[in-house]
Amino acid sequence: MPDLVLDASDIQKSYGRGAGRFDALKGVTLQVTRGESIAIVGKSGSGKSTLMHILALLDAPDAGTLRIAGADAATLGQGEIHRLRNAEFGFVFQQFFLVPDATVLENVVMPLKIAGIGRRERTERGMAALRALELDDKAKNRATALSGGQKQRAVIARALVNDPSVIFADEPTGNLDTVTGGNVEDTLFALNRDQGITLVIVTHDVELAARCDRQIHLRDGLEVSPELAGAAA
Repeated sequence: MPDLVLDASDIQKSYGRGAGRFDALKGVTLQVTRGESIAIVGKSGSGKSTLMHILALLDAPDAGTLRIAGADAATLGQGEIHRLRNAEFGFVFQQFFLVPDATVLENVVMPLKIAGIGRRERTERGMAALRALELDDKAKNRATALSGGQKQRAVIARALVNDPSVIFADEPTGNLDTVTGGNVEDTLFALNRDQGITLVIVTHDVELAARCDRQIHLRDGLEVSPELAGAAA
């Protein structure tokens, strides 16, 4: 049997009530195998970011079942959800979410600080992550001093510092130029290839999606064929 890290069945999610209700997801089912790379593709409003947030335990579905490595997410307490998000998942977002006045190293080790890891070990692991992304020479710089590509590599280092099994990336190259975006993509897929980290990437970029093992095309909250998705990117 495949080693399923994420197993979602009939996931539904709505926002608002009455005439203002918006059905973001109308029953999406997917399975993600450990070490796989998948792209969730769709236009704005298709439900792709909502689906990623649910898979990453950042939000809960209104209906449907999500299993994380076999465990029903609905049965997990808040402590276990926080532990999974902090220890098993890494996050790479388009907006970076770096603390501007903190150093690059301080930003990278933030998940370790939340986990209660001591300062010495935090520094060692943070520097190792920065070296892997060729950013160790920027460790003492303020985050505001980095270029866009360097900021995204710092975000990837932060995602790596807890040795995650899954990295969730939401439009990871959306704010970057073509060359810098390509370098960030290469970094993510090298982690997938060399370390076996599962990648779940939300994107409207068809070229980025094509680099993944599989593409999940969403349209109006439902999975559709690539042909029906049309210009979903």
